[in-house]
This record gives sequence, structure tokens and C-alpha cells, in this order.
Amino acid sequence: MLFSERHKQKDQAIEAWGSTLYNRSSGKLLAPSRLLQMPIPPNQTTYFKQVRFATRLPNHYRYSPAHYWIAEQPLGVLRVGLTKFAARMLGDFVEITFNVENGDEISQGEPIGSLEGFKAISDIYSIGTGHWRGVNPEIQRQPEQVDKDPYDQGWLYEMSGDPNESWMDVHEYISLLDATISQMLESEEKNKESQC
Repeated sequence: MLFSERHKQKDQAIEAWGSTLYNRSSGKLLAPSRLLQMPIPPNQTTYFKQVRFATRLPNHYRYSPAHYWIAEQPLGVLRVGLTKFAARMLGDFVEITFNVENGDEISQGEPIGSLEGFKAISDIYSIGTGHWRGVNPEIQRQPEQVDKDPYDQGWLYEMSGDPNESWMDVHEYISLLDATISQMLESEEKNKESQC
């Protein structure tokens, strides 16, 4: 396929998906990259970028202040994963373990496993009360999927039941990300000033 034909196909895909790409720092619309490889169509996501961090957040997911996401699946199943922000804070993943079995009862806030990354080790908590439905088999073989594809192939686990009530829609989560990253930048700036 000729170079110009590939660009024409990409332009047609971008036009068909009608993606909203917005850089919150500069206030400019951005040109997408790798749109044809995205598992969730861009018109079903909101693009967020601040300083050195960028992500696409699925519009139909809900988000927690602890940077988990949930997506409702058929038959009352909730799929749970980490946001790209949380994955980035933990670094490259080495191992993901869970200490629950299929059908076990789980309670909101209960530690159910752990993530080991190069930057940190973190507990994985239940996002609600209900029954454990299972771990994503893909992350058992390739834990790096949590970082590479957090909103599709890199989900953590599934449960049935009720999530806690502090979940946010995508716009509320973007406000949280803005505040969190701004606070991190201010802290980083204060540390630099104190070292001078």
C-alpha cells in the first residue's frame, strides 16, 4: 500500500470516529496518533493531557478517587482496572497476585491482591461488596498489559455486586486528575526551591 493511501485511510478513520482531542494545558485541539490501533473508538473517549501525562479515558467507565475504573459487563458483572495514571505511578509491572477464589464473597475496601511494579508495591482493593468472578488471565501471562493497555486488555478482575458510591464520571475524574497533577507539580517545585 502506498504511503498516501495509508494516510487517506487514517484520515477517513479519524473523520468517521469524530474524536475529541484536547490538550488541557495549551487549550488546543491535538492531532491523534495511532488511532487505528485503539480498541475503544476515540469518539467514545475523552483525551486528557497535562504537562508530561496524557491518556484517553473511556466515557462510559466510572472512576474512583483511588484511580480504579469500572465498566459494567453483561449479567451484572463489573470489570475493574487501574487508570493509566495509577499504572504510571507504579511503574512497569513485574507481578500481579490475587488471594481470592472464584465465588468468594468480597467486601468494599478489602485487600484482595497486590501489584508489584519497579517503582512500588501496592495492594489491590475490592471496589465494592459482592462476589469474586475472576482475574484477567491475560495479566497473569503478561502483567505489562496493565500499563500498556489499561482500559482494554489490561483490566484486573471481575466481580458481581455493588460498587461503593464514590465513583465519578469521566469529567469529574478529569477534574481530580487536574488537581492531583497540579499538586504533584507544586510539590516538585517546592522541593527544587528548597534544594537551592
